[in-house]
Amino acid sequence: MKLKFGNLEEEIITRKNFSLEKARKCLLNETICVLGYGVQGPGQALNLRDNGFNVIVGQRKNSKSWKKAIKDGWIENKTLFNLEEGVENGTIIMILLSDAGQIAVWPKIKKYFYAGKGLYFSHGFGLTFKKKTNISPPKEIDIFLVAPKGSGTSLRRLFKEGKGINSSYAIYQNYTGKAKERALSLGIGIGSAYLFETTFKKEVYSDLTGERGTLMGAIQGIFAAQYQVLRENGHSPSEAFNETVEELTQSLMPLIAEKGMDWMYENCSTTAQRGALDWWKKFRDINLPIFRNLYKEVSSGKEADKTIISNSKKNYRKNLKKELKEIKESELWQTGEIVRKLRP
Repeated sequence: MKLKFGNLEEEIITRKNFSLEKARKCLLNETICVLGYGVQGPGQALNLRDNGFNVIVGQRKNSKSWKKAIKDGWIENKTLFNLEEGVENGTIIMILLSDAGQIAVWPKIKKYFYAGKGLYFSHGFGLTFKKKTNISPPKEIDIFLVAPKGSGTSLRRLFKEGKGINSSYAIYQNYTGKAKERALSLGIGIGSAYLFETTFKKEVYSDLTGERGTLMGAIQGIFAAQYQVLRENGHSPSEAFNETVEELTQSLMPLIAEKGMDWMYENCSTTAQRGALDWWKKFRDINLPIFRNLYKEVSSGKEADKTIISNSKKNYRKNLKKELKEIKESELWQTGEIVRKLRP
């Protein structure tokens, strides 16, 4: 369907105009191999399996994720294979390894991509920055992307609730003439609420900006700054956390999700409304230069360089745990742990 967003018109694919039944029919003779069983892999693989598609999983044998796959009902040598066997057996390969994992495994699996196969990504990183990743698929295959706008955990949780996460899709290479059909079928199959079109480059630029910005990096920074100022001025940990995080996540964000920011404002006190209306543009103006710089760093490839170098180190997991531990053990999130236990 065509929808207007201001002066722009976009084609939106919903379950009504591309049904699950149609998706199953399109992929009836396909064997879908989900490569990787870490962040996105479980959600997408299980949703596809529950929706009646022919799915197998490729994963490094005897790893933590391999054991998780077995626990989730995948059967060794039947629906669960090592990475190379999975790629060899699949007709559509959903490469859902981390970006660093894709770089490491590509030399081992590229020989299995014969003419007509489909190569599916949920992130445009590998091909947008192919000069850095050295991921260069053959020209005789379909290459496409479906990127859920949320974590694999959320994708699975909402699927089980009968809901879904919005996803973008993109076509990079259309060898068979059926790349779009394959992409949309998988998008519906994994449980997308609706799909909107993008490109590999735009997907990765927006994704990296969002993750470093309002979705993760900026929001943690704002939380930490406000909490610190309240504590410096004598407010208790409980009061500072509730005014910084708890009220936002438990009370206000659901209102924004329901009907938008203006609806949330309408459902707050007149004092809160006045203050928010007076201050939001100040925050916008202060942050615009930061976001412009962030987007420049992303589009130039500098953020990709940092990611590849950092995530390819042997001690990456150890360093990650150390950095996450710093956040977890901060007074802000230690307070949060206590407050969450008090929820009814």
